[in-house]
Amino acid sequence: MEAFSETNLVRLCGRIAGRPLYSHSSRGRDFHTLPLAVRRLSGAEDRLNLILRPEQLRSAVLGEEERLLVTGELRSFNSHRAEGPRLVLTVFVRDLRFSDEEEQNLVRLRGALCREPRLRRTPLGREITDLMLAVNRSYGKADYLPCICWGALARQAALWTTGQRLRLEGRLQSREYLKITDSGPEKRTAFEVSAMEIEEDRPDTTFVEALDWGR
Repeated sequence: MEAFSETNLVRLCGRIAGRPLYSHSSRGRDFHTLPLAVRRLSGAEDRLNLILRPEQLRSAVLGEEERLLVTGELRSFNSHRAEGPRLVLTVFVRDLRFSDEEEQNLVRLRGALCREPRLRRTPLGREITDLMLAVNRSYGKADYLPCICWGALARQAALWTTGQRLRLEGRLQSREYLKITDSGPEKRTAFEVSAMEIEEDRPDTTFVEALDWGR
């Protein structure tokens, strides 16, 4: 099994919600996207995009409604399609297998704030803070990952400043919204990490990895 990054870890278990589609080519290899639907406790589903390497596609016949357990890293890129630029999050899969386990959605990140936090209230009056976390890759690049936190955690996060190093644990979620454009409202999908725990990152703190596939 591969060693997983301590700064960027995603573990998901859900059902395949579509067929693989070509994503991009890099260093002579083709990569594909695969939608994975992960159910929340409320019954709603997050539809999350996996990035698969060629050998991962060949390793199994992927059929809709099959359940996958995957571990990987959260990646971001700017999409410049006709509807305008937007930030898209995907999960770069390091390991996958078929599984009958229950839904899982775990994200662990360590990085630095690259934008001032923004505290706001929802229409229902709940406090929420928007964060943008820069997480380094091993090749000198970085992923810019939108995160949110709620309530007391939101008030705490609103006090931090750009450059603050953080570690967080949460879940990756998708959210549909209406974007008002010149041609009228358009339905779009945003992806973000909803933080359940977040704190300042100190040199002596480490994540405890729990990657026991047999649980």
